[in-house]
Amino acid sequence: MRQRGGAMEPEGPARAERRLAAILAADVAGYSRLIEADEEGTLSRVKALRIEVIDPKIAGHRGRIVKTSGDGLLVEFASVVDALRCAAEMQTALAEGNAPLPPERRIEFRVGIHQGDIVVEDGDIFGDGVNIAARLEGLAEPGGICVSARVQEDAAGRLDLAFEDIGEPQLKNIARPVRVYRVLPRGPLPTPGRPALAGGRPGAPPQAGREARAARGWGPPSRRCCRFPTTRRSRCCPSPI
Repeated sequence: MRQRGGAMEPEGPARAERRLAAILAADVAGYSRLIEADEEGTLSRVKALRIEVIDPKIAGHRGRIVKTSGDGLLVEFASVVDALRCAAEMQTALAEGNAPLPPERRIEFRVGIHQGDIVVEDGDIFGDGVNIAARLEGLAEPGGICVSARVQEDAAGRLDLAFEDIGEPQLKNIARPVRVYRVLPRGPLPTPGRPALAGGRPGAPPQAGREARAARGWGPPSRRCCRFPTTRRSRCCPSPI
């Protein structure tokens, strides 16, 4: 209500806030399989990882957890560098914790990061930037990170990371092309004019790429449905990306 001329009048609808942000989407790879094999143990381990690793990393890099969805979370950062540094440190810590475990018991997260315009309403965020981050997360390997070209351009040279260009895959419900990069923990950037094959080394045979990813604890790419509401009316994309 607002006062005008001595009378109280109802206020109009509040204008939604818009801002540029780095959006990080993450979820547990193979969550349904893990739950089926050991429901209580999986829930307990995911909770412990949130408390001991994930939430402290996000807070330490000035991120804001917007919402969670059981096996995943959506996070907003003001800085692309903060978002990517947080994701890289988080994945490194999780990989170290997974190292002594057999593959079927590892809890690995996929991460997607995009920088774009978002709409903020009641603490939640919406918009094209959120949608793209969720789609990028679906392209990431277990334990891996995929980012858009906007993130790669801002972060290149500022972090001890390399980027593998994987082209412009069609992202569901995203009309415009989005160039996507896979983040590599370390190593030289691909030589200009020589496309990096799987594993990030120019000229490396496919098998070497697979072995390189396996050494990092990364598995093959998968196709999956996004875990976050990408509009106010839809809780999940209706079919795999």
